[in-house]
Amino acid sequence: VQLQAYGGGLVRPGGSLRLSCVASGFTFSAAFMRWYRQAPGNLRELVASIGSGSNTNYADSVKGRFTISRDDAKNTVYLHMNSLKPEDTAVYYCNAVLITSDYWGQGTQVTVSS
Repeated sequence: VQLQAYGGGLVRPGGSLRLSCVASGFTFSAAFMRWYRQAPGNLRELVASIGSGSNTNYADSVKGRFTISRDDAKNTVYLHMNSLKPEDTAVYYCNAVLITSDYWGQGTQVTVSS
């Protein structure tokens, strides 16, 4: 099982990034997918989630700015991030949840700074 997250980087406040997480080794279409983030000194927090039926949920701090989506044909979940703020700086992780399993990717760093 692998979850490979990429797309992070350095961006200025107000900018945009798209994170991708490519999955392998399990039935992606059946998985509940989540993006988490963790800033230095903080607990890991849930950012967004998407179910197998593409229903979505967001943390209040990112509502209206972030969009989670999935492409089951590509075994990929995305996090589109707009209007980025310095407080969005963190390592972003993707997470896959199935009935009996829970998998994590390695994380990708997002830094929002001028």
